[in-house]
Amino acid sequence: MGSRRVLPVVIAGLVVTVAAACGTSSAEDAAAPSSTVPVVTSAPAAVVAAPVTSTPEPTTTTPEPTSSAPETTVEFVRNEAVYFSSADGRFQCGIVELASRVEAGCQGTTTPVPPRPDDCMVGWGNGIRITGEGRGAFMCAGGPIYLTATDAPGAPLAAGQQVSSFGYTCASEAAGVTCRKDDTGHGFRIAAASNEVF
Repeated sequence: MGSRRVLPVVIAGLVVTVAAACGTSSAEDAAAPSSTVPVVTSAPAAVVAAPVTSTPEPTTTTPEPTSSAPETTVEFVRNEAVYFSSADGRFQCGIVELASRVEAGCQGTTTPVPPRPDDCMVGWGNGIRITGEGRGAFMCAGGPIYLTATDAPGAPLAAGQQVSSFGYTCASEAAGVTCRKDDTGHGFRIAAASNEVF
């Protein structure tokens, strides 16, 4: 009789164990999809968030071209003075502060040249400058003025670029340079075969 009572208890224990094992297995299976769902849901959210971080990049790169176009390039500046060569290399130019004035000018051979004035005893007509005293004028100079501190011409200013300093702006063209005083509009244009003062 004792052995008959043990058998149902063992069978009942097995049934409970199997049921518990099945219950645990289905509980884990049910838990697994619910823990996977947030990962899948958060992945698209991260993908959607990624373009938001890349959107500011175009706004960061947009100001660079607009701000750099009219600015004076650092290679041309020496203590606020600006030294450069024309795009074709024929003229040495500068915007400089001298002891008695500030001026913008270019030196080099141009034609036509007006007659030498009586008060010019040195080199005449190998350049034009603009000062604060009206229109541009041909130069009376005994030597080069628009050279860097190392007595060398400034770097070439590519056609279409411009430099500004001391209230003057010079723009480079394919075959010449135009400089003007910003507040008056007076200035000059110089090229090998032509020139103009205004």
